[in-house]
Amino acid sequence: MTQLPPTPPSRPGPAPGPDPAPDPASGPGLTSVQGDVDVAVIGAGAAGLALTAALADGSRGARTPSVVLLEAPPGPLRPGDRTWCFWEDAHGWEDAVCASWPRIQVAHRDGTRTDADVSPMRYRMIRSRDFESAARRRWAGRPQVRTLSATVTDVRDGPGGATVHYGTPDGAARALRARWVFDSRPLPRLPPARTTLLQHFRGWFVRLPEPAFDPGAAVLMDLRTPQPRHGLSFGYVLPLSEREALVEYTEFSRQVLDRAGYDHALRDYTERTLGLGPLTVTATEQGVIPMTDAVFPRSAGRSVFRVGAAGGATRPSTGYTFAAALRQAEATAAAYHAGGRPVPPAAHRPWSRAMDAVLLRALDTGRVDGADFFSRLFRNNPAPRLLRFLGGTSTLPEDLRIGTTTPVWPMLRTSAEVPLVRRRPARPSNRPGS
Repeated sequence: MTQLPPTPPSRPGPAPGPDPAPDPASGPGLTSVQGDVDVAVIGAGAAGLALTAALADGSRGARTPSVVLLEAPPGPLRPGDRTWCFWEDAHGWEDAVCASWPRIQVAHRDGTRTDADVSPMRYRMIRSRDFESAARRRWAGRPQVRTLSATVTDVRDGPGGATVHYGTPDGAARALRARWVFDSRPLPRLPPARTTLLQHFRGWFVRLPEPAFDPGAAVLMDLRTPQPRHGLSFGYVLPLSEREALVEYTEFSRQVLDRAGYDHALRDYTERTLGLGPLTVTATEQGVIPMTDAVFPRSAGRSVFRVGAAGGATRPSTGYTFAAALRQAEATAAAYHAGGRPVPPAAHRPWSRAMDAVLLRALDTGRVDGADFFSRLFRNNPAPRLLRFLGGTSTLPEDLRIGTTTPVWPMLRTSAEVPLVRRRPARPSNRPGS
């Protein structure tokens, strides 16, 4: 039987920052900041941390701006520990990578497998706590970069800058003014879209009494799971050793499951599909990623911008966000150091977003079978090309070749339909959950 922990595992908090002159009221390593600064970064997730580190990068040959990173205090506004995966170069974050795999596998519904060696590429995993520690090391010893424990309540754009209003952990209301503000917080409501699905998942970090995993291969999609009426479901296995792995159940569908629903699906997957037998769950992770063809404006004012998922970094057809958020942060910092208006660039190209809009519509209408669709992709395309496509770095000719391996007529019919579909506000059930 599966052994579940009696309570969710504790999740480590952020590593203390290296900031000078800590304010005792704000906690160790946090500085209370008022007055003018060059840049305010709101949110200490992947996008906020990466942007702060890029702005502080002394190798660019430019002056390090004064930066305040506003991070939510411990509580419901701060996300728990989680993992991010990608297959591109690590963008200088090799010290944060905790595991990687040179091979990927897809298990098809008929029991066959696609097994591909993607060298010199590797599928990489980064844990959020390791990324945060690595990011803080980037600006250690730079007094121009400070962190602030704050609950941001309002951002007001104005001539020559913006004002960030926030509350401190002791309940005081304060404000700071910055020339540029970059906001990485999740949007309170998704922009209007033709189609919005949710990629929602729950994962178990499991330990087995006997070896059962292949540490050299990541199972990106196991399509032998029961499929929803509209959308897609699959298992996901990232072996950390022969006896340990992250095992997830994932759906692309309109609504999330409850806790019991995810655990039932995971038990069914680990016991019936994988045949693992007794296992111990050592930790869990859970999340919801909107998959939408909505347009995410990256400018929220003359001096206020959105970055990360809030700035459109999520790939609509796959949910992958991390690598695109890193690319966006690097480009934004480069624009700042060049002296121009540092508008974050679009994370994905127009033709990629158009193709994603067609796929989302085809999945949501049931016009294509999700499991069959992804089986076709992995069976009929070289793995490196397909991985570039899923990560948003493929070329237009590569994307067109991939398009020929999909169910052509349903996709063509959907392509003709999409421009005629009206964008509508997201349904309340489509809001990201925790």
